Amino acid sequence: MRALLTALCAGFLLSCSSSERFAETPPIVTTTGAVQAVQGGFATHKFYDIPYAKAPVGALRWRAPQPLPASDSLLPRLDAELMCPQEASEVSGIEGDAIVGVEDCLYLDVYAPSQVSAALPVMFWIHGGGNTSGRKGTYDFSRLVAEQNVVVVAINYRLGPLGWFHHPAVNGGSGAIANFGTLDIIAALGWVQQNIESFGGDAGNVTIFGESAGGHNVFTLLASPLSEDLFHKAIAQSGYVKSMSMRQAFNQEREFEQIDAGSWELAEALGYDGDAITADDFRSISSDLLLEVFYNIDVDHISPGIINDGIVIPTEGFASALNNPAYAKKGVPVMAGSNRDEVTLWLGLNRYFVDVSYPLTKLAPPKIRLKNKPVYDFWVRQRSEGWKAGGVDGPLMALESAGYDSLYAYRYDWDEQYDIFLLKFSELFGAAHASEISFIQGAPMYGSIGSFMYPDTESAEQMTQTMMRAWGNFARTGAPGTVAGDPWPAYSAAAPHYMVLDVGDNAGLRFGATSVQTVLNAVADDSLLSPEERCILAWELSTAINDPNYGLYHRWNNGECADVDVRALRESIEAALIEQYGSASAL
Repeated sequence: MRALLTALCAGFLLSCSSSERFAETPPIVTTTGAVQAVQGGFATHKFYDIPYAKAPVGALRWRAPQPLPASDSLLPRLDAELMCPQEASEVSGIEGDAIVGVEDCLYLDVYAPSQVSAALPVMFWIHGGGNTSGRKGTYDFSRLVAEQNVVVVAINYRLGPLGWFHHPAVNGGSGAIANFGTLDIIAALGWVQQNIESFGGDAGNVTIFGESAGGHNVFTLLASPLSEDLFHKAIAQSGYVKSMSMRQAFNQEREFEQIDAGSWELAEALGYDGDAITADDFRSISSDLLLEVFYNIDVDHISPGIINDGIVIPTEGFASALNNPAYAKKGVPVMAGSNRDEVTLWLGLNRYFVDVSYPLTKLAPPKIRLKNKPVYDFWVRQRSEGWKAGGVDGPLMALESAGYDSLYAYRYDWDEQYDIFLLKFSELFGAAHASEISFIQGAPMYGSIGSFMYPDTESAEQMTQTMMRAWGNFARTGAPGTVAGDPWPAYSAAAPHYMVLDVGDNAGLRFGATSVQTVLNAVADDSLLSPEERCILAWELSTAINDPNYGLYHRWNNGECADVDVRALRESIEAALIEQYGSASAL
């Protein structure tokens, strides 16, 4: 995707590092070292690469993050692409198939106004990327900081099997920690409590916010008994609610056939006996080899993520824990929302849905258009409604049952991107997954694509102001304020209000909750899709956002798809696309 978009819009790539210079202010001394401000845009200071825990290497791999010794030494500026080990990808910002990043990655950045006269609200950003990719340096919150007068912290945390892992050889049986990435986030919040006042932040007013896996982690922190008193407000953007047991994460001899890449399978793929491998064996393997082997396991459905270890996450599972008053963070306001067109980020360039032509020359970028717009629109609508059901309505109702009384919901709808002859961004992507982040930070993302997804128009600027004000208001007061003149009331099961975030007459308050079952009923009642498409969509709705419910899929519409192996069906479709086009992707 990056190669095509770079060709389409060369010259729009953004660069921050070339214009940055150190501010003429004394370094700020923290518990983990002294850091010099870099002069950012919008009269802000950026403080890069502050360590918040020891490097989780060697014997500290798959251990809880360990505190660093106190230091007042001046910290160096590290690699601008500092990230935890992951596959090269669009999210990492690096092309290729290699494993990138280093295990010594537990660092954070702080953004603050250059002049601070009072303790400011703190907004603590948790990046997305499926808990397998992403990094703090992708984002620039300078404008949000300046316009909303807040302090923002952005962090790295361990990812993939280095972040969430259970094997008896490494961390024993029940009662053993398995959520190392979650503990990293908690450790970074602890650093904030100790140090943020030195940057002008109020340690008593910390809002955690994150998108996709970051939203998932926000919900996780609401369920964890270890995060008490570390934050005071929470925003989950396009979050989801899934976890698995320690037994599932181990998946001995592939006990659970729908789980891929459990630690037993990883040991086998590394050439060891799945049971006999030792902790020293695991820790002696380089992170590059470990992840290369892990991601080469044939993964089609799910691999271990958040694990119900009984310490970081209750054994009942964190979806259930959100509903349990025993784990409630009393007095913490929560805002959650999803995007109207969540799944276009993945479907919009899939050869199943789009045609590719070369109206100019095959040496030029192709033209991409939808094959069947009604089918595409229906699929996107149902999957995105399913995301709202599982990632907004369900979690907020669970939190209400647990005793939370300041809950707010939204749906992000803005879709006025620039369209060009070769690619109609508004039609293919619209209010896509993650597209709202640009409007919260007030700057384009995604390199060359950013100038199309976040254009320099009055509509985009109006959307930016709407989003920034709502997020800033929430961080200050615990309520997002008004949108398009409509007050934004609290959400409850009895009154499921949600705010549509858009411009003009499209913005404003709406009413109504949905459920996965309701969305499945809509699929059952529609005749637009083929029988195979109906089963694939039913499968995705039953397994994607919440803990997979295979029984729901098999019972759906009187067992219509009970005998359809969706994994095999999707593999056959992908193979046919590759045979016909050379790739399942339009790129």
